[in-house]
Amino acid sequence: MNVIIHGRVQSPIVWDITVVTTYIIISTLLLYLPLIPDLKICAENLKDKPTFQQKIYKILSLNWAGTPEQQKIIKKSTRTLAILIIPVALAIHTVTSWLFASTSRAGWDSTIFGPYFVTGAFVAGGAAVIIAMYFYRHNYKMKDYITDMHFDMMGKLLVLVSLVYLYFNLNEFLVPGYKMKKFDAVHLKELFSGAHALLFWGVQILGLVLPILLLLFKKMRKPLPSMIISIFVLVGAWLKRYIIVVPTQEHPYLPIQGVPDVFKHYSPTLIEILITIAPLILALIIITILSKVIPIIPISEALEENLSENEE
Repeated sequence: MNVIIHGRVQSPIVWDITVVTTYIIISTLLLYLPLIPDLKICAENLKDKPTFQQKIYKILSLNWAGTPEQQKIIKKSTRTLAILIIPVALAIHTVTSWLFASTSRAGWDSTIFGPYFVTGAFVAGGAAVIIAMYFYRHNYKMKDYITDMHFDMMGKLLVLVSLVYLYFNLNEFLVPGYKMKKFDAVHLKELFSGAHALLFWGVQILGLVLPILLLLFKKMRKPLPSMIISIFVLVGAWLKRYIIVVPTQEHPYLPIQGVPDVFKHYSPTLIEILITIAPLILALIIITILSKVIPIIPISEALEENLSENEE
């Protein structure tokens, strides 16, 4: 709250709050507007639902009648938001990277962090979409709607963004490794062969290199294999964030003297673990609730497609 009340334009944290808020608003509108025709269908057909739920469907459907003018407004608004959210999505991850890169600490002092974070978001997002596709296809019996073709295309997309992300990973370590300044050398040594080496190489190999190689094969882009690979990619993406944040802060510019050994090494507290887990659980709860009360695929578009096929 103090950041909002006493924020300064010079502070990257203020930029972060601004762009995150904008992103949430546009994302909500981009979810809601195409749903309006389906919400009208729900209001008219789901008579067995509780009264309050039927009223919510009716209110949110905004008296949708399916007129050409209404359809034109929905399509134009959705197209505008879809275009607008692209620079906002780029900005949200770029600003987050600036929170790190605007410092002079070894490991964060990098000009590549902006596109590096953006590409990392594409990788994690692509993997999460594949996992969600598999879950909905399997549990909601949607094999006719979420087909092998969709998994094949998403697998190819994940390979593309992962290759770009791999390039930025090489760039992140090659440049400071070539110059090998004093504190960069300490940081890189810890990552490559020190206390964090197992985690670092595990993330790079199991979470990035192997998934890229496996997804190059068409059989690995089938629903089950691609879902399993995406889990490794998503977990690797999260652990990559851990590597960016924690090892970097374990290397002070001044020597640590006269303190217990536990002060020199990081281990998460119970509060930190719960704070990390809580938003993940909350996101799953939100997705689960929305999946129960709103259509997963656009019913109105499916009906129009079936009608057009019957007419032909």
